[in-house]
Amino acid sequence: MHPSIEDYALIGDHQTAALVGPDGSIDWLCLPRFDSAACFAKLLGDEDNGHWRIAPKGPNGQNGQNWQKGLNGLNAPATCTRRAYRPDTLVLDTEWDTEEGSVRVTDLMPQRDRAPDVVRIVEGLKGRVTMRSTLRLRFDYGSVVPWVRRSGGHRVAVAGPDSVWLRSEPPVRTWGEDFGTHSEFTVTEGQQVAFVLTWHPSYEPRPRRVDPYEALAQSVGDWQAWAARCRYDGPHRDAVVRSLITLKALTYAPSGGIVAAPTTSIPEEIGGVRNWDYRYCWLRDSTLTLGALLACGYQEEAEAWRNWLLRAVAGDPADLQIMYGLAGERRISEYELAWLPGFRGSAPVRVGNAAVQQLQLDVYGEVIDSLTLAQRAGLPVEPGMWRLHQALMDFLHSAWRKPDEGLWEVRGPRRHFVHSKVMAWVAADRTVRILEENPELDGDVDRWRAMRDEVHREVCERGYDPERNTFTQSYGSRELDAALLLLPRLGFLPPDDPRVVGTVDAVRSELARDGFVHRYDSDRHGSLPHDSDAHGSGLKKVDGLPGGESSFLVCSFWLADALHLTGRTTEALDLFERLVALRNDVGLLAEEYDPVAGHQLGNFPQAFSHIGLVGTALALFDGEGEAGVPDADEAG
Repeated sequence: MHPSIEDYALIGDHQTAALVGPDGSIDWLCLPRFDSAACFAKLLGDEDNGHWRIAPKGPNGQNGQNWQKGLNGLNAPATCTRRAYRPDTLVLDTEWDTEEGSVRVTDLMPQRDRAPDVVRIVEGLKGRVTMRSTLRLRFDYGSVVPWVRRSGGHRVAVAGPDSVWLRSEPPVRTWGEDFGTHSEFTVTEGQQVAFVLTWHPSYEPRPRRVDPYEALAQSVGDWQAWAARCRYDGPHRDAVVRSLITLKALTYAPSGGIVAAPTTSIPEEIGGVRNWDYRYCWLRDSTLTLGALLACGYQEEAEAWRNWLLRAVAGDPADLQIMYGLAGERRISEYELAWLPGFRGSAPVRVGNAAVQQLQLDVYGEVIDSLTLAQRAGLPVEPGMWRLHQALMDFLHSAWRKPDEGLWEVRGPRRHFVHSKVMAWVAADRTVRILEENPELDGDVDRWRAMRDEVHREVCERGYDPERNTFTQSYGSRELDAALLLLPRLGFLPPDDPRVVGTVDAVRSELARDGFVHRYDSDRHGSLPHDSDAHGSGLKKVDGLPGGESSFLVCSFWLADALHLTGRTTEALDLFERLVALRNDVGLLAEEYDPVAGHQLGNFPQAFSHIGLVGTALALFDGEGEAGVPDADEAG
């Protein structure tokens, strides 16, 4: 059986990342980039789809220590005794205690020169332990078995454009069997054996060798120096730093883009079809990411993210996409991998993301909010920034009245989503503020004031249900939306406005399960208003998809923020403590949490969840509010 998604740990080199299970197996790795085809895809299939396990040898020559009969009558590997990241790093130590002794496997991906490397160092801690390495390389998401040969102390696997070189220091006994590469060796106290796996294009010369021990020392030093720059010094600093390290690990260093997650198709419901590819960069994350990085002292990373944003959105404002590739690529075609059964049988497995073609008007507000935040934080002004700002606003001036698919990327009919309209208000509001603060800039401030007032008036009239004292998901509907929790933080209304308080209470009452918040009621069918521009009539599933989903972790952080802003800080603190406790043993969060099953779900680790943790910690404990959030007396 698969481990639970929260059982995995992350290693990476700022261009891609791998997931390591508690059994010592790397079950997911895409090379050479986050969005490349996986060479280890056991996460979405089985061992024959690619993995690399290093663990103590068990009965019948298999990996593992504490063995038990599985449902198929075969021995199944046990998990490690303990594991942890080295303090303030992305270097993972996994340890086993056996009857023969104790052993540690240290996993890392050093920052690359030209080629990506995976370094695995086995060290004897006590006694004498026999270890087994089982490597099954499967290129193109587990579908291609490479040819393997020996060359100068290496095992070399080649298939099409992919080539992987494996070596050990010192050399150990290695053989091929069952379309895999196997090694067996024994370590005593203080003895080390290092493995280095290197990918490079098969048509290029082999890259230079990496010294695994120098790579370990340099990686530890680099990560700890980076973490030491964090300015946050409040409660749960370890959780905040771990979240920031995770965001750094999800950054594609050549461009500064940050992927939503390093995985695809981890389900929102076991056995369900809500399985999406998150290995791309969403504009929606921009403001919250910039705010978290700037508030914690990471101006260089914030500037790199801002610059990625500027490059990605360059062009016709009408063609603005909700997401882009790692370097700003626009084409992200979606297709399915029929040969992979999916995580715990949750098919389909998707590559690419068709939501890239959706109209989501809120991203205009998020981009403009990001540009405003960057300017106020003192990031260097890039040429053309103000012209881009004006072009986006000119388009939004005529487009904000349209229905769209909304921030949750529903695959049902377009609607007039309240959050999208509020973000149009944010765009106009931030533009007015910039022009008022910088009168030398060219711009018609009266035009944008009029737009701001019109959007505000319409949302309050058409997006608010006076009978229930709450804003709704879309005009004319009764559904709620967790994004409404952002109203006070965005400054749309003051936190003490009765409509804000009523909305926070309604969302908590109707969308929270066991205290954790769902994005919306995905099981609900609602009537579509006549002016929704939706095709058809009658009752429709809110998001156009079968099945359901679990609570969305970032929405629960938003609830904690909203409770704090509306004067219920004690409740906010309690919720924050519960959310922090959901992190796995190495401090990572997925996209969702199922409180009934007690498991995390969705792509992992999820940038949005970790951004939420950092933002809420800053709001609750930093004493200065969250970066980019207007004071209550500034709310319009």
